[in-house]
Amino acid sequence: MVLPLLRAREEKDLIGPVGASHLENADHPIRAERADRAERGQLDFVQVNDLIFHRCAEDRQLCKGVAGQPLPALAPEIGANQGMQPARRLAGAWLLAAAAPWAMAAGGGPDWVPVGGFAIARTETTVGQFKRFVEATQTVTRAERNGGGEVYEAGWTQKTGWTWRTPFGKPATDGEPAVHVTYDEAQAFCRWAGGRLPTDAEWVSAAYTEQRASPPAGFVRGKRYRYPTGELPDGAQCLNDCGPAAKGRAVHAGARLWRGDGHALVTTTPAGVNGLHDMGGNAWECIDEPAGLGGNALRRTRGGSWWYGQEQMQADHLQSKPGHTTVVYIGFRCVRSQR
Repeated sequence: MVLPLLRAREEKDLIGPVGASHLENADHPIRAERADRAERGQLDFVQVNDLIFHRCAEDRQLCKGVAGQPLPALAPEIGANQGMQPARRLAGAWLLAAAAPWAMAAGGGPDWVPVGGFAIARTETTVGQFKRFVEATQTVTRAERNGGGEVYEAGWTQKTGWTWRTPFGKPATDGEPAVHVTYDEAQAFCRWAGGRLPTDAEWVSAAYTEQRASPPAGFVRGKRYRYPTGELPDGAQCLNDCGPAAKGRAVHAGARLWRGDGHALVTTTPAGVNGLHDMGGNAWECIDEPAGLGGNALRRTRGGSWWYGQEQMQADHLQSKPGHTTVVYIGFRCVRSQR
């Protein structure tokens, strides 16, 4: 059953790091007041940090009726095709929690997308995901041990305090791509998450050849595209020639950059071939090529980054870095064999 959903009027409660579980208790005065207003129909939704609690119905089963679909965007109008998390009861009213897309991708494990005989993460590995790995394994990355990662500024330059936690010197949000990690650290995360780094053939297949049974408008099953974004590089987080929105999306925590504008939160760029985000631009991605090597051996990277333009996003552009490289614009995503 599809519920009629109202046009939302933005009502933000920025009251600190409050998670969804805290909202089940309406004893906080701001939360209680907002929940009461929602119950009376005076608000269409309540937003706290990156969660929206949407008024849907008094019947919990109706709320569950729209669960399980992807949430493509956080927008003023919540459409019936947008997925919702299970309902939570606030002050007598059932409200529906819908996370912003980058927030859903940021904190959990990889969102696996089937492509041929394997599955690939929908987004680059995020700071939030890498944080869970670090907490579980007590990993201290090479960049942290060395006092900071690097960036190219007319030569390789170490940046004190720039690590996966603080990619531009200040604490990152969970939705930013995890960068300043070595090849072996990336592979260790993927193994921990139930996967591995992709082979070059897997990455290229997922990035350029549309394989969904019923792709949305703009994509054709079986077609190989020039860019991971499609026929054009528009929409990618790249330097200068991927559209004007890239500069507005850029995150760099106020750092003065010698080149480029910074990376974007995952899923804030449009989905491309196979519904994947940022296979072109944002952060270079570590590839298991040559297969099976480790340490400081040269490793291939794919897809370009915010530091480069559209040329580096194309399949015929090959680039490699030593495995111990820890750079602000190199990240990774994982794949796993289909079960």
